[in-house]
Amino acid sequence: MTQIGMRVEDYDYELPEELIAQDPLEKRDESRLMVLNRESGDVTHRHFYDVKEYLRAGDCLVLNNTKVIPARLLGKKEDTNAAVEILLLKRREGDVWETLVRPGKKCRIGARFVFGDGLLRGEVIDIIEEGNRLVRFSYDGIFEEVLDRLGEMPLPPYITHKLADKNRYQTVYAKYEGSAAAPTAGLHFTKELLKEVEAMGVRIAQVTLHVGLGTFRPVKVDNILDHHMHSEFYEINQEACDIINETKKKGGRVISVGTTSTRTLEAAADKRIDGEKEILLPGSGNTQIFIYPGYEFKVIDGLITNFHLPESTLIMLVSAFAGREHVLSAYEKAVKERYRFFSFGDAMLIL
Repeated sequence: MTQIGMRVEDYDYELPEELIAQDPLEKRDESRLMVLNRESGDVTHRHFYDVKEYLRAGDCLVLNNTKVIPARLLGKKEDTNAAVEILLLKRREGDVWETLVRPGKKCRIGARFVFGDGLLRGEVIDIIEEGNRLVRFSYDGIFEEVLDRLGEMPLPPYITHKLADKNRYQTVYAKYEGSAAAPTAGLHFTKELLKEVEAMGVRIAQVTLHVGLGTFRPVKVDNILDHHMHSEFYEINQEACDIINETKKKGGRVISVGTTSTRTLEAAADKRIDGEKEILLPGSGNTQIFIYPGYEFKVIDGLITNFHLPESTLIMLVSAFAGREHVLSAYEKAVKERYRFFSFGDAMLIL
């Protein structure tokens, strides 16, 4: 028998559909904030702009500065004119991308697509794991500019409303293009709020993890140990390492903004040199780190995160940090208090 906490169903909860946020709030930092004490399980109900009250001089906030690309392309098959949707997941090399093609079954190797009256063309050159397609694109000019004209923001499948402003699915500090999904915990920050936090003596460190679509993929196994995580590219530079290492050395708290920042830090920490001087070392690579209860955190002392899908790897990560029972109890309260859930929803601060 699988022990409690190792079964996917142990991370299920009841969520009324109307609590799934379909649109971002007009003002980013006016979303609600649930503050969860991970020792006691007690919760406090605040607004996101109150997050300042829980931070102190000497702390460090870690932000993921990845930028979402307009990765959703709507086009037609060249031979049949049938509608096709392509989601860009990861650039493999040059103009070859790993993609998710819908409908996929008819898109065999050699299938050709046309987008925007021929501004962009694509051809399936290989079919890889889980049915993803490698597509080679051809175009005139600069790929990013063509994509900006033709692509749409790759909103998660549970958001059915059309997004009026592309920038609302981007953090205000997004810098490096490469994500197929936004690091949504960061969507609540405004530039003004970040300035206020820095003025308090809280340091800001930036890391990069390009979010893949594995974020939204359901866990299809019964035992979480059987789940296969998709790899995502991360990078952490010397400046970020220095800020985080110094914070730890001086007794400050490292508070990660989002599960993606957390996975970056913990993946990089696995490569650390033990000793007094270094906790984190700069580096980059692909990580498949899967964090679930039983995991021993090496870097983070606090976490800002959104409310995640039932049975997802994200709720497992949060449960690893705050305790499964505390998290599920907090989610139950969030449902009762009519919090807004998922990407455009409210936030939780765990300390």
